[in-house]
Amino acid sequence: MSRVPTIVLGGTGYVAGELLRLIAAHPQLQLEGIMSDGSPGELVARAFPHLAPLYPDEQFKSQAQIEALLRQERAPAILAAAPHGVSARLIDALLTTAEKAGNAPRVVDISADFRYATAPAYEAVYGHPHGAPARIGQFTCAVPEHLRELTTPHVAHPGCFATTILLAAVPLLALDLVEPQLFVAATTGSTGSGRKPVEGTHHPLRHGDLYAYNALTHRHTAEIAACALAASGVAAHFAFVPHSGPYARGIHATVQAVLRRPLDTATLLARLTDFYAHSPLVQVGDSPPRLKEIVASCYARLSAVSDGQTLAVMSVADNLNKGAAGGALQWMNRLQGFPETMGLTAAAPGWT
Repeated sequence: MSRVPTIVLGGTGYVAGELLRLIAAHPQLQLEGIMSDGSPGELVARAFPHLAPLYPDEQFKSQAQIEALLRQERAPAILAAAPHGVSARLIDALLTTAEKAGNAPRVVDISADFRYATAPAYEAVYGHPHGAPARIGQFTCAVPEHLRELTTPHVAHPGCFATTILLAAVPLLALDLVEPQLFVAATTGSTGSGRKPVEGTHHPLRHGDLYAYNALTHRHTAEIAACALAASGVAAHFAFVPHSGPYARGIHATVQAVLRRPLDTATLLARLTDFYAHSPLVQVGDSPPRLKEIVASCYARLSAVSDGQTLAVMSVADNLNKGAAGGALQWMNRLQGFPETMGLTAAAPGWT
């Protein structure tokens, strides 16, 4: 079986680098090109020195070079880690080029550009026109574990905060365990802010500190609510307070809610375990999950407690892997007809 030629969009960003690391170990994907219009011809290993053993001679390609690849008769996989507001226009241009050549790539977009069902919904959150409104209907946005049947040719992977929170929240809503008002506190590592240095990721300011930001106003709240509704059928309100943590990778989320009827901790854990019984990348345990158990892996871990009236579900996932590159590859596996976990089962290092 020949390997699927794979194109990565996103240049020198952290998520693009994580995609390259995962593709190198994937048994059925073969990197065909990584696009960076700002660095065409430069060695990938210069931007990602830790990947030099995997890609010693690989160079970044321009958009024109990527379009030339898409004119070939093969149907590649496209993994898009371009910035919000850029990704939609770029994907539209590349798909148009491929379609004119009779090619039919499959796309997983990791940006926010195709996470909303309509252009006005996207524009209300991001404040600018959508880059390719005619393509929106070709994308489905969901956490892989929450959608068994896919009816569109392309996928938009939810963001890292959304993925971590939805893994905890969707079972509660789908199983009618809680009132549809959820309170969320979640802490993310500095890589969640991207590679370009900003005050929030500057090491002397972030090291040894912990602080909330955009409390109850974070732009991903609407995305979380929309995905929860699609996955559970329940319209819920999310009161979301994000925090910045003094570490590089990983998200820890605590989701709290009022129970609809009394439920003890053992029963709650059993319901969560049953919900994810066929989701090997989501693990439910009786001890509080820790970031070191999942960082740099595509696994997520959950635990929960109940006092009979309220509950708390703790969820941890790696923002660059399960919440971005790994989740996107999980979707691409499904789009290509591969086992969903192919290339994604390596354990976390543990002592990062």
